[in-house]
Parts: sequence; structure tokens; C-alpha cells
Amino acid sequence: MKTKMRNAMLCAGIAAAGLHGCGGGSATNSDFTKVDATAPVSDWALVWSDEFDGSEIDSKKWNFEINCSGGGNNEKQCYTNSKKNAFIDQGMLNIVALPAADGAEKPYTSARLTTQKKADFKYGRFEMRAKLPSGQGSWPAFWMMPTDAFYGSWPKSGEIDIMEAVNLKVTDAAGVAEANVHGTLHYGREWPDNLSSGKGYALPEGKSPADDFHTYALEWQEGEIRWYVDGYLYATQRQSEVRYNAKDQAVGLKHRGWYAEYFDQGSGEKEIHWDAAPFDQKFFMILNLAVGGNWPENVNNGGIDATAFAKGQSLTVDYVRVYECKSNPATGKGCETVRPGYDKLTDGLVEGKAPIPTPPSTGIPQNLTIFDGTPNPNWPAWDCCGGSNPALVNDTQRGDVYEFLVGAAPTVNGFVTRSAFIKDPAGKPTPFDGSPMVDTGSVTFDMQLISAPNNSAAVWKFKVESNEGSTAAELDLIEGGPAPVIGQWQSYSFPLKTLAAAGLDLAAIDVVMIFPAWGTGEGAVYRIDNLKIGQANVAKPELVLFKDSMNADWPMWDCCAGSSPTEQTDDAEHGVVAEFSIGATPTVMGFITRSANGGSDKPFDATAILDGGLVQFQMKIVNAPSTPNAEWKFKIEADGGSSAVELDLTTSVEAVAPKTGQWQTYTYKLSDLAAAGLDVSAIDVVMIFPAWGSGEGAVYRVDNARIYHPSNDIPDVDSLILFADKAADNWSIWDCCGGTTPTVEQDDASHGATAQYIIGAAPTVMGIQAGDNVSFDASNILQNGVVRFEMKVVTAPDNSAAVWKFKIESNNASSAVELDLSASLEGKTPTTGQWQTYTFPLQTLFDAGLDISAIDVLMVFPAWGSGQGAVYRLDNVVIANP
Repeated sequence: MKTKMRNAMLCAGIAAAGLHGCGGGSATNSDFTKVDATAPVSDWALVWSDEFDGSEIDSKKWNFEINCSGGGNNEKQCYTNSKKNAFIDQGMLNIVALPAADGAEKPYTSARLTTQKKADFKYGRFEMRAKLPSGQGSWPAFWMMPTDAFYGSWPKSGEIDIMEAVNLKVTDAAGVAEANVHGTLHYGREWPDNLSSGKGYALPEGKSPADDFHTYALEWQEGEIRWYVDGYLYATQRQSEVRYNAKDQAVGLKHRGWYAEYFDQGSGEKEIHWDAAPFDQKFFMILNLAVGGNWPENVNNGGIDATAFAKGQSLTVDYVRVYECKSNPATGKGCETVRPGYDKLTDGLVEGKAPIPTPPSTGIPQNLTIFDGTPNPNWPAWDCCGGSNPALVNDTQRGDVYEFLVGAAPTVNGFVTRSAFIKDPAGKPTPFDGSPMVDTGSVTFDMQLISAPNNSAAVWKFKVESNEGSTAAELDLIEGGPAPVIGQWQSYSFPLKTLAAAGLDLAAIDVVMIFPAWGTGEGAVYRIDNLKIGQANVAKPELVLFKDSMNADWPMWDCCAGSSPTEQTDDAEHGVVAEFSIGATPTVMGFITRSANGGSDKPFDATAILDGGLVQFQMKIVNAPSTPNAEWKFKIEADGGSSAVELDLTTSVEAVAPKTGQWQTYTYKLSDLAAAGLDVSAIDVVMIFPAWGSGEGAVYRVDNARIYHPSNDIPDVDSLILFADKAADNWSIWDCCGGTTPTVEQDDASHGATAQYIIGAAPTVMGIQAGDNVSFDASNILQNGVVRFEMKVVTAPDNSAAVWKFKIESNNASSAVELDLSASLEGKTPTTGQWQTYTFPLQTLFDAGLDISAIDVLMVFPAWGSGQGAVYRLDNVVIANP
């Protein structure tokens, strides 16, 4: 809501001026100039430890896991409780991986120790000083699992990997030795839809974690987890933070971190939670040394080097310690050991893989052309994994088309609108919202097979993904058209309704793929043309019963009393309306299309708008019925009265009773009427009346009566002209803080009246401001919309170094974006005496944090405090589609 505090707020504000764990790899980006090996702050209190100074492993603290299950990762060891695999020697815990005896179930033995039900923690600092094993196939780990699977089976309840390393000291062809350690979180949906995010770290000066002891630590608090090596904070992960607009609708993520998905105990619905879950429950610690498995055997030199384990490999642990944050044990907050940059994505902050909330649909069906002979910079052609570059080639029948090929490497091909794959500077990610056309839209394209896959049994596939892969639908190509034939162009069509039924979220489509099934496509060459997502521009059927005048096919009607309803003039808003009067004879009244009653026998078929369609009218009682508390009714019939539904007006969507002298709107959902027994395919009577026999004396009026779908009312384009000769209604030209009154001044013939601003000694910003409780919702034009204006500097600021700024705010300054004018699409700085155009895409502003649903201030000004002496003009200020 708008308040009169805005000026003060503005002035005050301006014046203040991937690792895939357990089977993946991760990039290492260590900056040793930032190393600050600080000790934990004093508020960390030791609450549990094992210094391993006894002669035996303490069974009050540790459990042995005994199994040969391979850890769920295809590992090659059996875990035992043998003293050969785990023992204490000279104050150190040794976990040793050894070759197994001939004929054993697995070729190696090792140990895994856990603290489950003996030492379980929620939040704290977890620390181990250890020397790690080396060799191809070695996989030591210090990690945590949930004590109770509160949110479901792995990884729904989470996994925290404090330290993992694989194949340490193994050298590559260039002689570079593996030296990375990794910190990782696992979360998301059940396998195989699990997710992980993390980061690797290499010690300074090429040191190896296998050559000496190092301290590996993790600080875990509510909503944030941090990883350390020798006191250096190298990675931070956080819970996701949802971004909301002024309507309290989720429109994206401020930060993409982890997430949880589980069934809400109240509603019973499966829901995504962007909060501290699943890392808000008790976890226990695990120490183990695995041999082989999906991760170590598929990186570095591959497999397992038996010679490295011939005499055993050892994870040697000096101590394990757990600290509690005394400042706030319940949240773990207040004891953070941090450094500058730890919370920046360019440094220590890790981006997670939480699904991004789908922005609310605009409700406006808009067609999308991905390719029809001209490349769309927002949707480049794409080879996922095979390393090829789809080529634009000339086809003798069609002109330019895209040609794809599949080589030896398995891949999928298609078109994508994700930032990681857009190389054209003119392109930007533009996920497509197909939800408004779920019943009528389709994905269509033409395809020509040039060379078939070498595998004659290869099955051709069509796949669409949405919202960064959060949802997808994959179908056989023949479900949308014929089987591909070499040399023939063939057409394919996949209804959006079918894709939605297959699990696709239509609101943010960002990949379309056509390909031979994974791993079967080698040798395939094929071409794609006319790839589109859309629908025919056909308006939904609508019946207007009365608006300004009677529908001759559906006349006003008195069922049984012999009166003739009339047209009367009401207030300025309604104009001509239908008036009904009831005398002593009981009757019902309304609109009818049956010929016996004066109609044209044109029943209305509402089948096409059953989903979302409405019956709606406005009504005003002029004189109430003589019968006190007479109940007002709505009745609708179909097919000569073979089906009918009668309801009280108070059961409408608005749930209000009529009031004498007041216009009120009443709405009924067609789907509810159909569920109550109405045949919506042949509606032929609509009635509004006091209950039978109770209406004597009633006089009432009806206007804007219709059966329709709300999408018919949505305009194709939404825009706002803030200033062109004058300010828009409810907007004004404005000086924030300098005490001046901007004026409208005549300029040259092409501009006419313009807004002029003058800056004096008092620092200020200037622009165009909405009135109280007024704002502009640009959500409908986010994809292609812009903020554009023309500006001319009449007199430059006294400060020749003044930088000109553009700033836009929303929802009473709850969000704002400020940019240099030179950051516009035109990239210009102002030139005194010249009109220049400046354009800022709404998508750019949205991505920078602006809530575009409630824009209420637009400003153009020299940087705060540098504008004295400036005189400048604005004209043709718009927020619109180009």
C-alpha cells in the first residue's frame, strides 16, 4: 500500500547510499590469498569428543556397521568390526582398508563407525583432525546422516558430507596429483531424482591431504552450513529464499539453495519446502574408508589400483570434536567463523539445486516461435552432451533449417532457453508459460531424417522440460506423428494437455528435445523446422444475455404472470438495464431462448468453457418484496427443461444477499452447475427471482448478464504511458527531496509538452511517482516488456563528473533497482542539448530484484549529491511491450 512516508524513505535510503556426491566431481577454486586460519570463536563450547587416547574403540561412543552392501555406491569392500580394520594406536584411530581373503564376498575389507543413538546432534561445529589415505580407488569420508528419517528415505531427510576425498595422489597425464577434498549436501526427491550440491578445495602450495594431518570442520546452524579446512572457510550452503511479489505470489528464488519435499500433515498434500528442512533434525556422525565405488572408479585413472591396497590404506584420525553454540543452542546461530566473501556466489557461496517456484501465470495465451527459418537468440539450437554444434543449413524445399547429428557420445538434441547455453549477446532465458492454453495449445514441428541411426532398433523420442529440469515429459515421437522416414519432411504435434498429464509443469517450459533414445543414436542426422508452441487464436464461446440492451435471441421473460419486463436507464455506470416487476401472481423471471416464449431457439453450448467458465450477472433491488426475508433464487435450465439447477443467490461465489438500492455481482461456476446436474451443452433459460410465491411487490434490475470464460476479458497487451504531453492519471512528475515543483514545458515540434526538472543546492532525486494506493503491474509483459523514455539535458550539472542514474521502485520501496543510464540497451551517456532514448528490459530489472507487480516510482537523476545546476527533460516515458 502507498503511504505518505515514501519521500522520507527514498531520501533516507539514497543518502545512506557442482559437486555430484557419491559419483561425481567438482571444480576446485581455491584462493590462498584469503586464507585466514582463525580458531572457532569463544562461544563454541565443547560438548562431545573422542581423543582416541584409550586402548580400544569406545563402544559407548561408536557403533560398527557390519555388511557387504557396497554402501549403495557399488563399493568393493565389506565393513567389519575386525581389529585389523579399525583400532587405536598411539592415540590415533586407524580405519584400514585391506585386501580380503581369497573367495571373500568382496575383494576388500574396511570399517565404518557411526554415532547413531549414541551421539546425535542438531546444529553445532563438527571437527576432525586426520591424515587421509591415497591411491586409485580410495574413498575416505567424515559425514552425517539423519538419526531418524523424518522426511522420508534417502536423500529426502538429507545427508551432510563434511569431508570426502577420492584417489588422492593419483597423477594425471600431465603429472598433476589429485589433492582435492569435497564438502557436499544431498537432498531432494527419492533416488533416482536425488540432488546434491557442493564444492571442492585444494590445500595451499600443492600439499596433499594424504601427506600430513589437517583439520576438517563443518559449522551447521539453522538455514546455513559452512565447510572448513585448517580453519579456512571454503564453502557455504544455505536454505533457499523464495522471492515474492506485492501480491504475495512466489515469483522465483532470491537464493537457490537446498529444499525438501514431503507430505504436509495437515493437508495430506505433497509440498515443496524452501526452508531449513531437511537439515533441521538430529544427525549422527560417520567415519569410514570405502574402496572403489561409482565415484572413485570413474574419475582420475579409473578402477581400483590393487597395488595401492596391497599393504592396506589407512584413514588416521587424531580426534573428533563437537561444539555447541552457547549464544543460541536452539538455532546454532551467533558463533559463525566467517571471512569476507564467504557468502558470495563468486567466492564461497554454493548455488544449490532447489526447484525454482513457477511464477504465477499471466493467464494470457501467447504463442511462441522457437524456430521457423530464423534463429531465436533466446532459444538456441543445442547438443546436450555430444560436443557437436547444430548447424543452420539450406534445405532446397524450405530454406534455412537446423541440422542435428549424433556421434559416438550419447546425447540429446533440441532447443534450450537456459542461461548456461545462450551464447548470443542478444539472447536471454525466456521460459514459456503454456498454462493458459493447456486445453488448446500444442508443441508442433517438422522433421526430416537425413541419415538413420546405426542402431536400427533406435526409438525416436520427444522430450520437454520445465523450470530448469524440475519437471519433464518424455514421449515416443510416433505419439505425435509418423515414424521418421529418410528424406521425407513430416509434421508432429503434441498437445500441451498430454504433456501436462505426463508430468510437465507448463508454466516455465525451457527445453524442447527431439532425439533417438539415449545411447542408440550414433550416426543419426536430422533436420528440424517450424518449431512452435501455441494455439489457434480462437476466442472461447460467450453468451451475452443483457448488456446495454436485450439480446433478441434471448428476450427478457416473465414466466407466469403476464407482465412485460422493460429496459430502463439506471446510473452512469450501468446505463440501460433490464427491469422486472412482480405482482400478485406467483412467477419467475429472467432470460429465455425457447421459441414458445419469444426466443429464437438458440440454446448455448458451454461445453468448451466448462473448465473455468462462469455464469455472471449484476442485480439491484429497486423495491423489496412485500414478504419479509424472501429468499432470492438463481435457476438455470437446459434442453427444454430436461435438466435444471436452482440455487440461492447467497451460494454464489460472492456469497452475498441482495440489498435494496445496491448493485451487486453474482457469479456461478459452470463446473459446479454441471456437477449439480445441469447439461451445459444446451442451456436455454436463466432466471433470477424471489422464491416462488414470495415476490409480490418486488422490482429489480439486471445488467451485464452473461455466460463466458474470464480469459476473454484479458487484454492482449498491457502497458502504461507514464508521461506523453502530461503525466498519466494518478501519476505525477515529482521532486523527492529538493523542494522544487517539476513543470511541463514546451520543447521542439516532435516532443511538444515535456516534463522539466531543475536541481538546486539540496541533494535530491526526481522522476514520476504514483499516487497513494496506485501502482502498475507489469507481470503480463515480463518476457518482452521494457521501461523506455527519452531525455534531454538542458543544462549539465555543475559537477562535470556526475553520473546519471535510472532507478525504479515497487510496492512502496520494498524492492528497487538502480542502474547507470549507460547500462541501458542503447549504452549512451547524456549529451547536453540532445534528446536520447533509454531502454531497460523488464526481465533485466526483475532479475536484479525488482518486484514488477507493483511499480510505483520511476526516477532519472544525477547521482545523489552531484546534480546541482542540472536542468533536464523527460518525454514518452512508457512501460510496455516494444
